[in-house]
Amino acid sequence: MIRMPRLPRRALLATPLAGALAAPATAQAARVMRFVPQADVTVLDPLWSTAFVSRNHAYLVYDTLYGTDAEFRAQPQMAEGHVVEDDGRTWTITLRPNLRFHDGEPVRAADAVASLRRWGARDPFGQALFAATDELSALDDRRLRFRLKAPFPLLPAALGKTTVTVPFIMPERLARTDAATQVSEIVGSGPYRFVANERVAGARTVYAKFDGYVPREGGTPSFTAGPKVAHLDRVEWVVMPDGATAAAALQAGEVDWWEQAVTDLLPVLRRHRQVEVKTLETTGFIGFLRFNHLQPPFNNPAVRRAVLGAINQSDFMQAIVGNNPELWRGDVGVFTPGTPLASNEGLAPLTGPRDPAAVRRALAAAGYNNERVALIVPTDLPFLRAMSEVGADAFRRIGLNVDYQALDWGTVLQRRTSREPVERGGWSAFFTFGGGLDFASPAGHLGLRGNGTNGWIGWPDSPALEALRQEWFSAPDLAAQQAIGRRIQAQAMQDVPMIPLGQYFLATAHRRNVTDMLSGMPLFWNVKKG
Repeated sequence: MIRMPRLPRRALLATPLAGALAAPATAQAARVMRFVPQADVTVLDPLWSTAFVSRNHAYLVYDTLYGTDAEFRAQPQMAEGHVVEDDGRTWTITLRPNLRFHDGEPVRAADAVASLRRWGARDPFGQALFAATDELSALDDRRLRFRLKAPFPLLPAALGKTTVTVPFIMPERLARTDAATQVSEIVGSGPYRFVANERVAGARTVYAKFDGYVPREGGTPSFTAGPKVAHLDRVEWVVMPDGATAAAALQAGEVDWWEQAVTDLLPVLRRHRQVEVKTLETTGFIGFLRFNHLQPPFNNPAVRRAVLGAINQSDFMQAIVGNNPELWRGDVGVFTPGTPLASNEGLAPLTGPRDPAAVRRALAAAGYNNERVALIVPTDLPFLRAMSEVGADAFRRIGLNVDYQALDWGTVLQRRTSREPVERGGWSAFFTFGGGLDFASPAGHLGLRGNGTNGWIGWPDSPALEALRQEWFSAPDLAAQQAIGRRIQAQAMQDVPMIPLGQYFLATAHRRNVTDMLSGMPLFWNVKKG
């Protein structure tokens, strides 16, 4: 097992950063939040990337028709409410009054329609909704209507989903941008606006309170539902790839919040009287291995099945969060542990005894002929680098010809969209993670789609998985959904669109004068800084 090197003790001291951060003026300090994100937000268009950092950025800038509360129930957000008619085949949604975009223009139903259509072209849940839709239209400035081919009771859940990609609403003029092209401006109607002229790629992203934002009246803030009240004048995302630097800045009070504190540094942070360590995302994260299904050697399902036998989930999890059994789980299938669809159906090839020699024989029988495996690895995200190092070692032990390509995260995001062969700058595999919510059901589970080049990066083609997914949407009750979930997992162990590597939980760390943070993900409404 490969472990990440521990940082020297002297690197953990809370010393000033020699002017690397300019602290805000004292009178303004309580209204400015300095946040260290997991990585730089290299993709600003919320629909163009499935990176969590892009989603988290977008929740400051944009709003959604529906939110999701802490009990995972969809609640109206930009929507005032809806009326369902025609035995569930017609949904009319009315927008709240006085909603405005950051450019001063009113939010209209036409903006929502265009935004949802663009989202529906990329998102798995959106694709399912639009497959069931005959027509989506704006009736007037405040009302939009879905006319459905058949009832789709999960419609509010789709429009309020929090997993990537989220159906954020943007102006029609931008939402008409092709879904495969990034929008030219970042203009939303959320509680904060993007300050474009202060953006420094690789270093800083700035958001300012949008004074024209109208929070929902009544209710209690809960995850992405309820009133979104911005108590901060300014939010600054400060990129710090080095964990020791981020830890020192947090202890010195030069930053207020570190999104993903490195596990090795948690004991030091917990001992600091002005720092609090907690878990925000209670469903955790699921690590997984993603293949390029278009290019050799992983276009061969027998090769992918053979690799199942090389994966030891505990190695991957302990490389990320250490030996503490409270921070990770093994024997994890394609659905998040603790959620209704989780089971052990068909997991024997993944969880049985590990035998590298047997895997070598299986690879030879599958026709593997020493093809180069281009493994793309982000060096500036410690958790992904840790998984990648463990995975590269496992690949070598079973005889794969590994080309370990160390890149920055932004380059990985660009590179993995390539469908070219390895010899022309393509790729073969990468290690990444999804949120526990993403993996809780087939609705938003990018890793389980089998719709080929219309699907997420990796582009697996599995008609059987697609048929089971559609069957799940029509299931009449939870028991039927669970039965289909077991069949989906068994099929996934045959087609191997991805390989789950286990579930883990990450800590966030913040100064104690930061209060009223909401659980689920880094959200910047409701939070206060004293």
